[in-house]
Formats: sequence, C-alpha cells, structure tokens
Amino acid sequence: MTNASSSKELVTVIEPTKGWEFPDFKELKAYQDLFYFLVWRDIKVLYAQTILGFSWAILNPVVQVMIFSIIFGRVAKLPTDGIPYVLFSTVAIIPWTYMAESMNASSQSLVAGQNLLGKVYFPRIIFPLTSVLAKLVDFSISMMVVLVVMIYYQIPPTWNLLYLPLLIVLMMMVPTGVGLWLSALAIRYRDVKFAMPFVIRMLIYSAPILYSASSIPEKYRLLYSLNPIVAVVEGYRACLLGYPMPWQYIGPGAAVTALVLVSGAIYFRRMERVFVDVI
Repeated sequence: MTNASSSKELVTVIEPTKGWEFPDFKELKAYQDLFYFLVWRDIKVLYAQTILGFSWAILNPVVQVMIFSIIFGRVAKLPTDGIPYVLFSTVAIIPWTYMAESMNASSQSLVAGQNLLGKVYFPRIIFPLTSVLAKLVDFSISMMVVLVVMIYYQIPPTWNLLYLPLLIVLMMMVPTGVGLWLSALAIRYRDVKFAMPFVIRMLIYSAPILYSASSIPEKYRLLYSLNPIVAVVEGYRACLLGYPMPWQYIGPGAAVTALVLVSGAIYFRRMERVFVDVI
C-alpha cells in the first residue's frame, strides 16, 4: 500500500489551455523517447517495400534538374548570372525539395496520426516536428548531388560555407512554421490536403529556383525579399558557390520566418484543445 503523499505524487492533471499560450517545450524533453521513436518510424517507413530505397532521394532532384535545365536553361534560356544552369538549378532544387516535402508531410501529420491522438496524451506538436526532422535524411543524401555537380564544375569551397549551418536552421524553420499553421487548420478544414499540391507547385515560381533573383525589377525586390524561400535559396547559392551573401534577402526572409514560426506555435497551442473532438 502507498501512503497519501506518495499517491498524490503520481497524479497528473491534464487540462486544456486557457487563452493564447506558447507551447511548453519542456514537455518535448519529457517525451523525448516518443519523439525519437516517431522520427525513426517515419524514416524507416519512408521507402519501405521499395526497390530503389533511399536512391529516390537522389533520383528525384536529378530528374528535376534535367527537366528544368532543358526547358528553362536551353529552350527558355533564363538568366542565371553567368552560372551554368545545371549548377544554378541544382543548388536551389535540393533545399526547395526538402522544404516542399516537409511542408506537405507536416501539414497532414495530425490527420495521418489521428488514431493515436485520442488514445493517450503527449505533446501534439511532436507530429509536425517529426515530419520536418525525418525529411532531413533525404536532404542529407541529396546533398551528394550538389557535391558531385560542384566537383564537376570545379567550384572551390569558400569561407561562406561557415554560414551554411545558419541556412540549414532557417531552411528547417520555414516548413516548421508553415506546418504548425496548416496541420492545425487541416484538422478542421480538410481542404488543406487538396490545396497543398497546388500551393507547392505555385511556390516554386515565387522563389529564384528556376530564374535569377536579379531578374526581379528593383522596385519589387523589397516585397520579394519577404518570401522566406527566397532567403533560403539565395543563401544556399552564396554559401556553396562563393558569391557575396545576399543579406538584403536573408534579413527580411528570416524575420518573416520567425513571425510565421512563433504565430504558428501559438495558434497550434490554441487549437490543441479541440484536436481530439474535431478529428
């Protein structure tokens, strides 16, 4: 038998949040084993029962680079600031592919895990974060394509590579913020599932992935710089190809990314109380 004091220590009271609150990230540490398990599960099932396995992480960007190089490089002959189009597009497509796939998976993470939501309590924010972290495996493998292309064009490393970890963090923050917003919205509005493929196809034209940012008229560049994807893509080109860091894009893009991430976390926390009821 246990005494009253010890039994009280075992009692955990779970109550819905009141008002607008920021997520309690201390809970993530308490549930770090579950967090690790879900990330590892997503990695294992990503290419389960496939013939090529993780080779898809290389094949996907390579096919995109080939198609874009033929259509936009040779036929349309879009300006690339003197960079060979294969190199120009490869450096941009790798981070873009990560962000696009992470946003899509994160937006549907709660709907996909609805069977688990009503059975046991754990921080629901784990779901969208899991998708963002699991996709890093694909990103790491696909970076081999960038390395091969840089070696082929004899691009030497520069001191700009020191900024690469900051660009990777920024790259992860973009789908995290968007995923928090969309995953919470997808619980109530299933239109998100059908809208995401269309939105992602449109977003690829909103950033300098297929074309150079220098082709944007000067009067629109400040507005253009508010797109976080622009900051990531231009930052990656500068880091890997040795061009001056485009702080005029990175600064505003990072500020918008932080705003989306913070507001998404607060909105996710606010909507967390109704997830089980609505789903």
